[in-house]
Amino acid sequence: MSQTVAAGPGAGAGAPASRRRSPFAVGLAAAAFALVIVGFVASVGAFPESWNLGLADPIDRTRRWLINNQTSHWLYTVLLNPLTDLADAGIRRLEAILRWFPWYVYPVFCGLGLWRVRGRVAGALGFCGVVLIGITDLWQQGFATLALMGVAVFLSLLAGIPLGIAAWRNDRFAGVLRPTLDAMQTMPGFVYLIPFVLLFGIGRVPALIATVIFALPPVVRLTDVGLRNVPGPMVEASEMFGATDRQTLRLVRIPAARPAILAGANQTTMLAMSMVVIAAFIGSGGLGQDVLRAMRDIDVGEASEAGVAIVIMAIILDRFTRGIATLGGRGRGSRTNGHAGDSLRAADTRAIRPIMAATALGALVGGIVGHNTFPEWLRWHYAPYINDITAWARDNLYDIGNSGIGTGPLSDFITVYMVTPLRELLSSGIPWPAMIGLGVLGGLLARGVTLGLGIGVALLGIGWLGMWELSMDTLAQTLVAVAVTLAIAVPLGIQASHSNRFQKLIDPVLDFLQTIPSFVLLVPVITLFHVGRIPGIIASVVYALPAAVHYTDLGLRRVPAEVHEAATSFGATRWQRLRRVELPLAAPELMLAVNQVIMLVLAMVVIAGLVGGGGLGLETVNALRRSDAVGRGFEAGIAIVLLAGILDRLTRGVADRLRPPAAA
Repeated sequence: MSQTVAAGPGAGAGAPASRRRSPFAVGLAAAAFALVIVGFVASVGAFPESWNLGLADPIDRTRRWLINNQTSHWLYTVLLNPLTDLADAGIRRLEAILRWFPWYVYPVFCGLGLWRVRGRVAGALGFCGVVLIGITDLWQQGFATLALMGVAVFLSLLAGIPLGIAAWRNDRFAGVLRPTLDAMQTMPGFVYLIPFVLLFGIGRVPALIATVIFALPPVVRLTDVGLRNVPGPMVEASEMFGATDRQTLRLVRIPAARPAILAGANQTTMLAMSMVVIAAFIGSGGLGQDVLRAMRDIDVGEASEAGVAIVIMAIILDRFTRGIATLGGRGRGSRTNGHAGDSLRAADTRAIRPIMAATALGALVGGIVGHNTFPEWLRWHYAPYINDITAWARDNLYDIGNSGIGTGPLSDFITVYMVTPLRELLSSGIPWPAMIGLGVLGGLLARGVTLGLGIGVALLGIGWLGMWELSMDTLAQTLVAVAVTLAIAVPLGIQASHSNRFQKLIDPVLDFLQTIPSFVLLVPVITLFHVGRIPGIIASVVYALPAAVHYTDLGLRRVPAEVHEAATSFGATRWQRLRRVELPLAAPELMLAVNQVIMLVLAMVVIAGLVGGGGLGLETVNALRRSDAVGRGFEAGIAIVLLAGILDRLTRGVADRLRPPAAA
């Protein structure tokens, strides 16, 4: 039985394709194999510098032209300056409105709102979370962040929902839009900032535009998916009653797709919040500015306070949007079912209404009187205690008793025995023609001719940009981070899939790691491991770990119960059942876990470059730090996108190969 189960997915997906190889595919495979042989035999050196397209120079010339014409050219006086003023005025007006209301309205509103959409426990936690932001004296910074993110999310939804509807209506438009959205999601947030800083300078507006572009894809995708999945009988019934296409869309399709659209709004909100610190690099202010200042000063306590505040805001917004998405359907039915659930919701609504009315009256009176500043007597900082713990860890854990055990020796081991050898292998050990040939062969095996050609062109593009060696350095760090992440996450995911208690125990930890800003993770890591490639790798591992655990858990839980029973009836032990049955059947989901880990690690590339990670990340960071490095930073950003696209398509192709025909 174990042989059948293990062989099924691979045979079902791969055998038909191998029997129908086209002459072109065979020729491409032969050419790729020849590239590999020639590359090794001919001892080809580095990628030829004469092949560099030289995009950096025209980009730098454009930057100089923009700087010289910001006050006189019609592009600025007629279009960009008015647009900047309008966007900045919108952010400032929203921030002023938020500051006008009295401080006590926000914890009460969040508590009651979460009570209504998620339950009493969520309401109590939301109330305490908002109060904690005020206690740590981050009230005003929170308003600045909330105003910027609020405008960004509003603009994302304003543009994203119509784009999703257009993609649903026109498959050709959807085909053009899909790769554009892919590029928007895989390009690091820092890369977005470069062109908008060129056009708009430093301030909130370039941060706003970059955030909108970064957060836009989920709502577009899920609006399209939601409209495509509307049940046919509902549409047919509408048409039978004489409704026009527009009426059917407005009255039937959009309401039916509402959960998917709201799920897209939720994801858009989370992506916008993930840009808080990155946007602070170009003067957006808010909580992100506090994190950056703490990172510059290596102040773990201050970074923790600002980071926790961002996490609280992200979790509250996440629970609100998720709750609203399910309120119209199941409501809080996951907790109670049937009439009992309806009665409980009705009782909650009756209890909340008078409190909400009193809160609204208190908000109006407090705003007029001016009770809008969080009381000083309630303020308290836990940063000093965090700094004391960090100082102890730094002094006692870097090299425990000079025994060769500690964070320092661990950093040296990873650098000397993992990162450096792999970087040398990819950059000089494998000649560049052989690397391109191997990429083409990998694409052919994973998905076919199109992917093989695409990978070959993408690798050539990296070389033409003059980023070959830096890309191989980044690839080496990425592979090490992915390997370490999977080594930790897969066992945790396996344990979570076999124990609901363990899953509930680690879920809050994973949620915290998934929502805390990446920069906050860097500060304690730098303290313990010092500046270099290792802090970036460790921060990447922590950032990507939750997704890998969740995908592993999900894949193993989807294995049918009857398969477990059949394996047990044949006398298989728990280890044999896991190794020969569960893991082979969950292989597609495990490959998707690998895919997500790679994407998340690559999203940390630029952030790792801030702390000595080198590679493409450092070049991108330099583009924001130095005016003479903008063009090269833009080239590095394009190389990151190409590298992410290669790894993304390869891992997705392998996942499709592993998927059984019935599940494809």
